[in-house]
Amino acid sequence: MNLSPTELDRLTIFTAAEFARRNLRLGILLSHPEAVAYLTDEAMLLARQDVPFAEIRDRVSRMLTPEQLQEGVASMIPLVMIELPMAEGTKLLAVYDPVPPGRDEFRPGEVITPGEAREMFDDASLLELEVVNRGDRDVQVRSLTHFFEVNRALDFDREQAYGMRLAVPAGQGQRFEPGIPKRVLLTPIGGERVVLGQAGLVNGALDDSEVRERAFAAARERGYLAAASADSAADNAAAAAAAAESEETR
Repeated sequence: MNLSPTELDRLTIFTAAEFARRNLRLGILLSHPEAVAYLTDEAMLLARQDVPFAEIRDRVSRMLTPEQLQEGVASMIPLVMIELPMAEGTKLLAVYDPVPPGRDEFRPGEVITPGEAREMFDDASLLELEVVNRGDRDVQVRSLTHFFEVNRALDFDREQAYGMRLAVPAGQGQRFEPGIPKRVLLTPIGGERVVLGQAGLVNGALDDSEVRERAFAAARERGYLAAASADSAADNAAAAAAAAESEETR
């Protein structure tokens, strides 16, 4: 029997997952590698059973509780990423917080805020947009991402989204499934309003007119925006109006 490196890795995951299953049966708390192996093996098995991708993600997030893990292990697993052998090909599954911490468990670096309600965003500055994922797989957008620069598979009015981010608490985000329209709220990026990196469209101060013009040109060139921007559309409208006026005076 000749096994590829991928198949050898699969056997290693299965062996570790069997340790985890035995420990669960005996009431033994799982370690970090046992918990990750258990979640990974169960997710890959569901994929082989042709369970839909979204259902696998949902079931993985409910397979373990903090009471089944050694102390502190839940906070050590903020994310699991698993390559699923789906019938249509390999798909990457990302599950955030697959084992939410228990009520009395703290995360490293966690900030405990006061209990009273506080206003996070100014309603007057919020922008609502409809977004459709034109791709063939889920797209995850995090809270501090410049929405103008998100994945090109997302179809929405990018010109309006310039200088904006998702109106969600830091660390959270939105998931966009293929072909499903979703309405989101955006809020202006605060602080010094300087965006560096990300998709590389801005790399400068958002409110600098030259930076903005360069960002829009780069977005059109790289397929983030349609060929005509809002400014060129306005110029075309003005030219059409002038032509109509000239025709009337003849």
